[in-house]
Amino acid sequence: MRQFSHVLSIRTTRRGLVEFTREVRSWVSAQQVTTGLLTVFCKHTSASLLIQENAAREVRTDLEGFFEQIAPEDPGRYEHDDEGPDDMPAHLRTALTQVQLSIPVLDGEPALGTWQGIYLFEHRQRPHQREIVLHLLGE
Repeated sequence: MRQFSHVLSIRTTRRGLVEFTREVRSWVSAQQVTTGLLTVFCKHTSASLLIQENAAREVRTDLEGFFEQIAPEDPGRYEHDDEGPDDMPAHLRTALTQVQLSIPVLDGEPALGTWQGIYLFEHRQRPHQREIVLHLLGE
């Protein structure tokens, strides 16, 4: 059994979904692990991770719109607004999603479905530099 780790840096430009499946696949392939388990971890409380459809852009648009409705920016609604009106809604959106994914590795590749992609879900309005930790355990 071997293990590897790496930190991906992802620059976001605005609120929304950023696919980084290609970067994950490339890194996993370079480790030459045939069978194992990949953990993907987001080191932030105002961004999260999703595995979601990567074919139809409308899926991402609808997801982003849904989260705007359930955790809206609404001045006066939240006590926590240290970093602006999108601060607490970003934390709520992260709480409703996840910051860690576990993905099996089979035949040297993440075992994703045909239309599945790995996304960073940026919940803040302004650009951020996000760190995503990859940890691979396998043989």
